[in-house]
Amino acid sequence: MRETYDAWAELYDAVYADVRDDVPFYVDMAREAGGPVLELGCGTGRVTVPIAALGVEVTGLDVSPAMLKLAEEKAADSSTDGTLSLVEADMRDFDLGRQFNLVIAPFRSFQNLLTVPDQISALAAVKRHLEPGGALAFDIFVPEPSTLVQDHDVPYHLKDVTDPHTGARSVLYQQSAYDNFAQIVHARIIIEELDASGMVARKLYREFSLRYSYRWEIRHLLAACGFEEIEVRGGFDGFELDESSEDMVWTARLP
Repeated sequence: MRETYDAWAELYDAVYADVRDDVPFYVDMAREAGGPVLELGCGTGRVTVPIAALGVEVTGLDVSPAMLKLAEEKAADSSTDGTLSLVEADMRDFDLGRQFNLVIAPFRSFQNLLTVPDQISALAAVKRHLEPGGALAFDIFVPEPSTLVQDHDVPYHLKDVTDPHTGARSVLYQQSAYDNFAQIVHARIIIEELDASGMVARKLYREFSLRYSYRWEIRHLLAACGFEEIEVRGGFDGFELDESSEDMVWTARLP
């Protein structure tokens, strides 16, 4: 897992610069919790740094040192006032020796857990680090039946992106192979970086795997692991989950 996301570090912020809808949701939760907050899979600090900028104490945990280095650089450029700590650890089994009022796993970080034992292990670690009555929040994508049968040999256009810092343009394609028995998608992102004339200056391949889960599967998993007040929404706008939802946003609490 570490090597996979180390390889992403250089490109991550440019590729996902358009992913912003979740940030206000998690920042608001952190504000309401008042800290301390623990973010699992904090990556380059996309959510962690804005929480710290509020003056809320937050710890960002990630398995990738390359990602954490970028998060540290962002924090240095922001007014975090010593409220941010970064820890290299695996969300499946970690011990920080303290507890938090809120644990979050934004942008599908929970789906990096590729087996049910891994999910259970991670939730056990979360429980050890939550104060009584503390909250857990995370989001995952809703499995779309039509994508689960896509031809894995065909790359599909994903999006065009512009690096917000350099202005460099890239075209992204995704090529996915679905293991519908294990509920895992093995994805390859093909990144074509363009020069000023629109020619491909560099072509890169980055791969990752995610486990997809269904609504009642997650609900039963959280309940079996000792969480209560389990709720799911169909996105970050607070609407009910329905057949048109693309995301499941989960919240739960310890007794």
